[in-house]
Amino acid sequence: MGYVKTAMLMAAMTALFMGVGYLIGGSGGALIALVVAAGMNVFTWWNSDRMVLRMHNAEPLPPGDRLGLHALTAELARNAGLPAPKVYLIDTPQPNAFATGRNPANAAVAVTSGLIRNLTREELAGVIAHELAHIRNHDTAIMTVTATFAGAISMLANFALFFGGSRERLGLIGTLAMMILAPLAAALVQMAISRTREYAADKAGAEICGQPLWLASALEKIAMGAARIDNHAAERNPATAHMFIINPLHAHKHDNLFATHPATENRVAALRAMAGQGGTTLTPAARPGWNDRATRPRGQRGPWG
Repeated sequence: MGYVKTAMLMAAMTALFMGVGYLIGGSGGALIALVVAAGMNVFTWWNSDRMVLRMHNAEPLPPGDRLGLHALTAELARNAGLPAPKVYLIDTPQPNAFATGRNPANAAVAVTSGLIRNLTREELAGVIAHELAHIRNHDTAIMTVTATFAGAISMLANFALFFGGSRERLGLIGTLAMMILAPLAAALVQMAISRTREYAADKAGAEICGQPLWLASALEKIAMGAARIDNHAAERNPATAHMFIINPLHAHKHDNLFATHPATENRVAALRAMAGQGGTTLTPAARPGWNDRATRPRGQRGPWG
């Protein structure tokens, strides 16, 4: 079902791309846009994950890293019934994370240095479990394709500002409307996809790690950090905002267009409801060995504390 949704999304983005192409160059512009979009569809399917990681200057972490991120991710992936994804580190003080990749066999999880510094081992496990849920649900293909196509549509719409051929057909108002509405339409697609999938990934992530409160606590910390710490790479590439576990944007006025995530307090409330009225854990993690290593008194800090 994930691949069907991705195909429908790519078709919708192609139609938007052709619409902006028609605005710029008429029928010829629409045809050129179709050819370009077809090439982009193929290129995006195979390379969009690497493109997004490059946008955020993500560096691969080698297996056996001193922080134990590979081991933690691999253990949670086994709980989820997934092959272990690649692990990347983004050097930014804002705590955040995202997953990418066209399928579970070609997936990656990227975490920021700010996330490692500010979260306990338990909270980090909840975040990684959330990202693994996106991979298992095939959300990453939709998220990554949307990010690259939305960025391309925004650039093409802005490109119309410098070419006036369309004004003879639609007038200046039509040109300006397309320049505004095309990227806005792409942002609305992102928003529709993102809000529903975040709740689903929260639920599945809590089941993967067995502890809904770990993820709930992590979301509260990430939301506070993201609200006051800039993520410069995300601000330069706002079309990727929907990929993060918490919206990384806040520094610019246009960031509200990319407010793709549901309210953090609503997500936390849903996770606390999973854990029960008293805030207890759901069930032990599927692999007791990892659960024993991860469970400590609340005040004790992990290697990334």
